[in-house]
Amino acid sequence: MSLQGTGARVAGTTGSVGTGQSADEAAGEVTIDLRAAGRAPVLAGTASRIVVHDFAGHPFQIDLSRSLARRGHQVLHVYCDSYTSGKGRFAVGEDEPNLSVVALRAGETFARYSPVRRFTQEIAYGRRFVELAEEFRPDVILACNVPLLTQRVSAAWCRRHRVPWVFWVQDLYSVAVSAAAADRAGPAGRLVGRRFEALERSLLRQAAQVVPITEDFTPLLHEWGVAPRHCTVIENWAPLHELPLRPRSNPWRRELGIGDDRFVFLYSGTLGLKHRPELLYELAAQHQHDAEVVVISEGMGEARLREMLAAQPLPNLRLLPFQPFERYPDVLAAADTLVALLEPTAGTFSVPSKVLSYLCAGRPLLAAVPLENLAARTIDRAGAGLVVPPTDAEAFLLAAKRLRNEPSLRLTCGARARGYAEATFATATITDRFLDVIDGALGGRPAAAGVGV
Repeated sequence: MSLQGTGARVAGTTGSVGTGQSADEAAGEVTIDLRAAGRAPVLAGTASRIVVHDFAGHPFQIDLSRSLARRGHQVLHVYCDSYTSGKGRFAVGEDEPNLSVVALRAGETFARYSPVRRFTQEIAYGRRFVELAEEFRPDVILACNVPLLTQRVSAAWCRRHRVPWVFWVQDLYSVAVSAAAADRAGPAGRLVGRRFEALERSLLRQAAQVVPITEDFTPLLHEWGVAPRHCTVIENWAPLHELPLRPRSNPWRRELGIGDDRFVFLYSGTLGLKHRPELLYELAAQHQHDAEVVVISEGMGEARLREMLAAQPLPNLRLLPFQPFERYPDVLAAADTLVALLEPTAGTFSVPSKVLSYLCAGRPLLAAVPLENLAARTIDRAGAGLVVPPTDAEAFLLAAKRLRNEPSLRLTCGARARGYAEATFATATITDRFLDVIDGALGGRPAAAGVGV
């Protein structure tokens, strides 16, 4: 398949990896054949041509793609490299002949906070995606973290070509869009929110199978017309084998010049304004003399912290960009306590995957997240740390002080965190469950009677 003009970079079956060139430069140079000589009808349970489309590019989705490829399936993994977030490991080795990875662009940067520009980018990106799908000719598409307007374009292509697709539900986006639009534009915003809810509801009912990441989603999915028999809850995980335990004193920590005697609170992941980044500033202010606060993020939350530091510097608050996934084990191991934040409005409908990676590190967690959220329940279930409501800054700072001053608590929580990860994050078992879902999609009907978008 020629990728000229698609705005794509490829890590293909030859082991080549994106070189850091712009997408336009790379697109003019890279060619990879993603087509089969011909495609016979696929029966459930046989080797399939599978597209895993994870817009965000997170670590556990590419972990699933690798596992599917090892089972003999031809897998094309697609993600958006204009979207700013922590990314997974996308380099494809010579021992992975069934896996190809394509990075598509949605502009120089994805305009997450500019609605009109963002919607235009989502539609254009969707068209690039279906060009790839047209060439690869998948038997099934697994869609995860895909913006609704992009998914609308993809779903229309699937309907025309009679390709079943699976809606892997990480978040109910229309719930968040409705809340944000109402805050910005009042009644007009609520109208926009209702239209996005109608779109998301329709897409969910078109999908051959639906995979919510928590039982918390299922009542609303059923209310929206998704048949229970087409719904399979599979909780997220982290690629445990790629996140081994590492020593606290390691090369990454030494590069930052942090001595072994210095305590470290570390936050890594998406940080928006609604996450209340001010909590991290207050954490650093409380621990000016006895701890470093390291924040690894990019975007508006990180920019807000820079503004606060410009107004009142705190030498113990360090802001860093997202780190390569290959360094992530050392990054997490450098911490004495790992910090997670989630906005109060998230409720049950957004689950931060960073918490799952944190569990692999064998470090205690300090989380300011809604108590009803799956992330909070997971930390409690594992006994992996302390959880407080995101609106209670005093409780957050008291919990931080407790973790700072109680080594035995940190040791116990860290051991339980890793133990939970080892007992739960079995990629092989999770792959079995997704293959059951894919078999159902290949042999089944849409989640509800066909509804056009």
